[in-house]
Amino acid sequence: MSAALEEFCGSVFWNASYLTRPDADLPVCFQQTVLVWVPLGFFWILAPWQLLPMCKSRTKKSSVTKLYIIKQVLAALLMLTAVAELALAFVEDTEQAPLPAVQYTNPSLYIATWLLVLLIHDARRFCLRRDSGVLFCFWTLSLLCGILPFQSLLRRALQVGFGRKLCASSWSCSFVLFFISYGLQLLLFLVSGFSDVAPETKEIMKKVRGPCGSGLGISLPHSMVFKGYRKPLEIEDIWELKGKDKTQAIYAVLEKNMKTAVRKAQAELEKRKRKKRCQEGDPDHGNNMSKAQSQDILVLEKQPKRKKKGDKGDSDPRKDFPRGWLVKTLCKTFWQNLLLSVAFKLVHDGLVFVSPQLLKLLIAFVSDEESFAWQGYLYAILLFLTALIQSLCLQQYFSLCFQLGINVRASLIAAIYKKALTMSSATRKESTVGETVNLMSADAQRFMDTANFVHQLWSSPLQIILSIVFLWRELGPSVLAGIAVIVLLIPINGFLVAKAKTIQVSGQHPLTLLISQILKLFAWEPSFEKRVNEVRARELKDLVNFSYLQSISIFLFTCAPFLVSLASFAVYVLVDENNILDAQKAFTAISLFNVLRFPMAMLPMVLSSLVQTNVSTARLERYLGREDLDTSAIHHNPIAGSAVRFSEATFAWEQDGNAVIRDVTLDIAPGSLVAVVGAVGSGKSSLVSAMLGEMENIKGHVNIQGSLAYVPQQAWIQNATLKDNILFGSELDETRYRQVIKACALLPDLELLPAGDQTEIGEKGINLSGGQKQRVSLARAVYSNADIYVLDDPLSAVDAHVGKYLFEHVLGPKGLLQKKTRILVTHSISFLPQVDNIVVLVAGAVSEHGSYSTLLANRGAFAQFLNLYGSQEEDASEKNTTGTGNTTGLQQLEGPCICLGVVKTLGPDPLSKSSTNSWKKAQEEPPKKLKGQQLIEKEAVETGKVKFSMYLRYLHAVGLWYSFWVAMGYVGQYVAFVGTNLWLSAWTDDAQHYLNQTYPTEQRDLRIGVFGALGVSQALFLLFATILSARGAMRASRVMHQQLLSNILRVPMSFFDTTPTGRIVNRFAKDIFTIDETIPMSFRSWLSCFMAIISTLLMISLATPFFALVIIPLSIFYYFVLRFYVSTSRQLRRLDSVTRSPIYSHFGETVSGLSVIRAFGHQERFLQQNESTMDINQKSVYAWIVSNRWLAIRLEFVGSLVVFFSALLAVISKGTLEGGIVGLSVSSALNVTQTLNWLVRTSSELETNIVAVERVHEYTKVKNEAPWVTEKRPPHGWPSKGEIQFVDYKVRYRPELELVLQGITCNIGSTEKVGVVGRTGAGKSSLTNCLFRVLEAAGGTIIIDEVDIATIGLHDLRQNLTIIPQDPVLFSGTLRMNLDPFDQYTDEEVWKALELAHLKTYVQDLPEGLLHLVSEAGENLSVGQRQLVCLARALLRKAKILILDEATAAVDLETDHLIQTTIRSEFADCTVLTIAHRLHTIMDSNRVMVLQAGRIVEYDSPEELLKKHGVFSAMAKDAGITNTETTVL
Repeated sequence: MSAALEEFCGSVFWNASYLTRPDADLPVCFQQTVLVWVPLGFFWILAPWQLLPMCKSRTKKSSVTKLYIIKQVLAALLMLTAVAELALAFVEDTEQAPLPAVQYTNPSLYIATWLLVLLIHDARRFCLRRDSGVLFCFWTLSLLCGILPFQSLLRRALQVGFGRKLCASSWSCSFVLFFISYGLQLLLFLVSGFSDVAPETKEIMKKVRGPCGSGLGISLPHSMVFKGYRKPLEIEDIWELKGKDKTQAIYAVLEKNMKTAVRKAQAELEKRKRKKRCQEGDPDHGNNMSKAQSQDILVLEKQPKRKKKGDKGDSDPRKDFPRGWLVKTLCKTFWQNLLLSVAFKLVHDGLVFVSPQLLKLLIAFVSDEESFAWQGYLYAILLFLTALIQSLCLQQYFSLCFQLGINVRASLIAAIYKKALTMSSATRKESTVGETVNLMSADAQRFMDTANFVHQLWSSPLQIILSIVFLWRELGPSVLAGIAVIVLLIPINGFLVAKAKTIQVSGQHPLTLLISQILKLFAWEPSFEKRVNEVRARELKDLVNFSYLQSISIFLFTCAPFLVSLASFAVYVLVDENNILDAQKAFTAISLFNVLRFPMAMLPMVLSSLVQTNVSTARLERYLGREDLDTSAIHHNPIAGSAVRFSEATFAWEQDGNAVIRDVTLDIAPGSLVAVVGAVGSGKSSLVSAMLGEMENIKGHVNIQGSLAYVPQQAWIQNATLKDNILFGSELDETRYRQVIKACALLPDLELLPAGDQTEIGEKGINLSGGQKQRVSLARAVYSNADIYVLDDPLSAVDAHVGKYLFEHVLGPKGLLQKKTRILVTHSISFLPQVDNIVVLVAGAVSEHGSYSTLLANRGAFAQFLNLYGSQEEDASEKNTTGTGNTTGLQQLEGPCICLGVVKTLGPDPLSKSSTNSWKKAQEEPPKKLKGQQLIEKEAVETGKVKFSMYLRYLHAVGLWYSFWVAMGYVGQYVAFVGTNLWLSAWTDDAQHYLNQTYPTEQRDLRIGVFGALGVSQALFLLFATILSARGAMRASRVMHQQLLSNILRVPMSFFDTTPTGRIVNRFAKDIFTIDETIPMSFRSWLSCFMAIISTLLMISLATPFFALVIIPLSIFYYFVLRFYVSTSRQLRRLDSVTRSPIYSHFGETVSGLSVIRAFGHQERFLQQNESTMDINQKSVYAWIVSNRWLAIRLEFVGSLVVFFSALLAVISKGTLEGGIVGLSVSSALNVTQTLNWLVRTSSELETNIVAVERVHEYTKVKNEAPWVTEKRPPHGWPSKGEIQFVDYKVRYRPELELVLQGITCNIGSTEKVGVVGRTGAGKSSLTNCLFRVLEAAGGTIIIDEVDIATIGLHDLRQNLTIIPQDPVLFSGTLRMNLDPFDQYTDEEVWKALELAHLKTYVQDLPEGLLHLVSEAGENLSVGQRQLVCLARALLRKAKILILDEATAAVDLETDHLIQTTIRSEFADCTVLTIAHRLHTIMDSNRVMVLQAGRIVEYDSPEELLKKHGVFSAMAKDAGITNTETTVL
């Protein structure tokens, strides 16, 4: 081979003797062949890919830029130099003997190459980003390979001298051409460092990240980092994702793979089940209890036993699900990424072992007097290059891993979301909304974290094996001693990890309860706070134990490297007298041990994180592999003359549960209005759900023709503008929209909302009253223009006259929907005469159906019911028996009805007078946001630097003494560390001192002993510091949580209305978790990184004092990179958390409105919305990853320079240095790169995490309501009489709003029953809020039994009043806990209360009785039953004053009647205030108070008021009441 090459270039190809002299050089032939062909070969292999855009691209070329022209001119000049060189060869050839072939081939190759470069430059104009990564690599390689010929030619020129005329010899000519060509390549290299963007693509380029074909992947985020340094980044500043990185694209691939995998897994599952059945005969399946056991603390406390039951035995149907498909699917989806990262990781792992070998050569070089200087420089340069390439590969690898992580997370979240949309209701019951959001937040996140280091699974063992092989070569069998130590430490560590697992902090906060106003009205906060604190105390105890274990494991981890080296060196020296520890062996071994540390530490971590991921996998597999909604029972066949037909339909909520709908056969004609009536719990809502396909079909089917629109019983409102809520994704048709708004009685409301229909509605419609929500929900359905309308009691939440208006204008025979098929579930008798058909349900079966007159004639159950509750006179048919919430009085609306700025507290009856002229003004100038248009303030994203005071606040919470001693512990540790290393360096120099003598034993023992002692003290200092910091951190956690909790429990109700629950929960969950676990870790790692860097620089400077000069520019560069990066990174992290919450809240919203979304068939739209929300979050995470890589590459460059200079200075001062100190200096430098990286990482992490302190602090500063207990206590047994006096009482909702009650004066006598009536927005609910001091007076006083309520504490007041609120609020937990959360009453008293509330029989029939689990918000009870539970709660408390806030709205007449009777008998000796929408409920009051626009207009007995012909008699007339006697109720 070499012979052929020698013939080819006409000179020697390789001769080793060229290198064994001081002025070593490579043979010319080697330079002309290998050094030229390597870069060209690289380029020719990759060039074709760069030309692809030319053939494939359909876009037209982008315009020519200056940069492009410069590149093309330089490439053309290069081509000319190559042509000139070829010409020169021909000229010389004619002059003398024929030249060697190489003189022709190389210029020809170059001509072709430069031509190709010109073409590539042109081809790149088809790309968005025109820079080519391949060209950049080629220029780099070519320049590197050119360095050697460059120095050869220079040296030769200096020898020959430039005395002769240039070009006198052809050699000088080619010499000049080489330098011109080299210079041009250097220029091209520099120019290609700038990004070349055409003006027309500038805008797009700003948005899209990542180079079009640049293979480097260190896509230059300079612009973003600089922008982030100048001003806090906004989401608009971040680049858009590429198409292939968008959630939709990733998820599409995953879904395809997932479907096939799940199918296979389900087949396996069936096999397993069959096998099991054969083995044990068919046992019954589970114990049909409702599975939505939300994990609230209160449940956990009451029922530790039940939790266990679910864990044992496989009879639980939740146990078995398709397994083992998720990981396969993910691998199949992301295989390209996985393969690429494996390649980069392999190169990196290989290079890791090159540095110790180079170090060994360098130490040998310093110790050897004879060696040539060039060798030293070569080693220094090689060390630098190894470090550089290593860091590039590592960063590429990390970049790929992080990308894998976020893509896995995105696709999993998309899958969970899609699953939630298609899930069957039985499956839905198995997990609460909270648990499902948890799948998204915790489990998907865990996959993301695992993806970052999943490759350690193969890379760690590989690194461990290689390290051991190289160590064996250094120290022989004595290595085994070191490895034995490591192997011993692993099980100890494993034991600690397992121990830590058992006390893993639960982190469950019973926050769902926190936010409920029931706590406030019933004054339950202190007992609740006690309960939370008990849980917290247990949590902190676990936390501190966990931290102790962690300290021990950190202690072991610190001891490990030193114990390992101690064991190995001691054994090496003790085994054989001739074994002398010299610098080469010691420091090579130490750097190998350092390499070994990382995989050894990572492997157990990766394994334990895999165990956790395994749990997540199981959870996700169970969730994603569950049954979808089976809508096969809903047919869509065209049947003439039938819109909806039930054929022997039987439905249940769960597959093997009891049937709720039994053998229903019904035929509903198109265009008819059908009413469904029946008692509470007779299955009316279930019938609707069956039609919507939400239930499990047992037999029969339902046939539906046409599209559906659905109005649920509890309105579902999205967090969007009012207009968006009504349009619900449809196109806007202005005339139709106006028509719908008018028909749904929303016009008056729009006038009152601060921004009309552009007003933002809060979470769950918090700033609308019940009636308004219901009407918005109705308007949404009406606007959708469907064929069939399913209305689940939409009129229950509105006043009588509004109900009448809605019936006339929307639902009735003359309404907007007269031509549509309408199915109306109702409790209201008054509309029944006007419907076409009535269906009476009893216990889930149709007992009779027909028209109103037919049913009356039949004298069945329906007729009896009517006779009992409604007189048949047609004039009284207006009697509307429904209503909670408010609605506008339409015909005579005197006072405006609700302003959004009004914060709704208890009753949705808030009002404020917003003057109409301001509304008109607002319409003239729309763009300004009106006061109150936005209810929910945007969550404050803190910008800029975290205030130093936050660090101090945290350290104060820890305790200043603690902080000081922890810092001292770390200083001690690093002093010992430097000592250990200097001692080792001195030890290795002994090898030179006792070169040919025997090594004294006492010297040997001294060396080993001191080395050991220093090492142990190092570890002990650290143990001291970590244990102290664990105590301090626990103290800080306790202090901060306590402050936050006690303050949140004391804030006024209005705070909860303007702050979404999610934000408050976030403070307790995420931020407190950060303070508990993350901040202490961050502080510790920051301290130890900082100390490690200082000590390393110190050691290098001790070895080579000149290094101190290098430190200064390096640290300035480092500092600037740090400042730039940290500001960008911090802002990106904040953007990430701010853009993450919408994902979860949108998900929560979707889950709660699932039946509506499905009924309207809008799943696709919601999926897209979720994808776009995800993409915004992905975008910020992606930017964060890229900026991390930007930083890491620059920092590792600093690290590589430290290595280079420490080696270079060692080479320069060769004669004066011992091998040991050089080894110390360079091996420390090799370690510093990682540490530098970590320092920045921990600084920015600390800064990111300290924000949690800031956020928690922000909520400890929220203004509190009045004190719970004051100096002045009311007398014992107060109020004994129950007299209430209002004296000129005024109140407003927020300081900037108008008065709601305009000076009320009245007296309510002892045991008097008073009804409070008034149109919506008259201030009825505000009255109750004032009694409870949820609203504080703006003037005047309220006196109860001679005590001014403003002078006593809130709890003294609230504990002595009882309210049955409008919205029944239940917690998840047992029924007993809901009635009596703090066990103040005996079981007998509780059963008595249940009996009086007419729930006793129902509860007795439940398998668990009082321990029956109530699911989240009482989902598994009907609305009526929830109301009865609230009644029972009031009966238990039995205070002297009872307030009923429209408590009987959601129940049917029969139950209503029962409740009224109970109240009359049980509360006979109490003062009762009833706020009513149904006038019947208050006709037997002693007096009636009529409110209007915040004033009392009439106040007298009902009989007197009816005679007066005032406001009250007008209202009574509307409700069909002529005199008090006609009403039964």
